[in-house]
Amino acid sequence: MLLGTSKRGDSYLRKLLVHGARAVVAAVRSSPNVQKQDKTIMGWLARKHMNVAVVAMANRNARTWAVITKERNFNRNFCDQLANQLVVT
Repeated sequence: MLLGTSKRGDSYLRKLLVHGARAVVAAVRSSPNVQKQDKTIMGWLARKHMNVAVVAMANRNARTWAVITKERNFNRNFCDQLANQLVVT
């Protein structure tokens, strides 16, 4: 289960993901031509602080990596389903 990039997990892996995302965000910010995938990052930067956008990019990369390595389909409603299971009735 991969819900986010928390500080409780593997700190080395988290550091690698954040540094990689920081490099991608910096490259997008300095690029004169904006491509389709860069619009998502530019949207994050327009709405959020740069460090928050970097961690969002790291989370996105981690989720993509998890889906690829576990050979599963991405379930967009996973967090909602998990929240419904955790509700105490």
